[in-house]
Amino acid sequence: MLGELIGEFQGEDSGRRVIGGADGHPVVEVSFRGTGSYYGITVNSLGTYESEVRSDGSLYGEGQGVDMTADGQGVTWHGSGVGHFTADGGTSFRGALFFSTVSPDLERLNGVVGLFEYETDAGGKSTGKFYEWK
Repeated sequence: MLGELIGEFQGEDSGRRVIGGADGHPVVEVSFRGTGSYYGITVNSLGTYESEVRSDGSLYGEGQGVDMTADGQGVTWHGSGVGHFTADGGTSFRGALFFSTVSPDLERLNGVVGLFEYETDAGGKSTGKFYEWK
């Protein structure tokens, strides 16, 4: 069951590179940065994901990142999802995130599965929303 909104993200791509092309399926690595929040706590975010174009045109991606509060508390995450290209040249993904932290302010994320909606426009600007999976 989809639970409460636990976070939001706004960012932009900071780099892209082609890292493979097995059997004609290109794999692209995307690094991004931005700002967001978890349970109302503001964080700066850095992350990288790899995205593969599948034979049917859909996308599969896996990534990881770190989000830091202004006073240096952090949370790491790993995730995966599926997506597609949008009509305007961006991408749209849905998937799951898994968190780990020793931060007292962010410890609520430990043990949470976050379901995400992540949109990127053709210019690399992105937005995301994260919901707790109950």
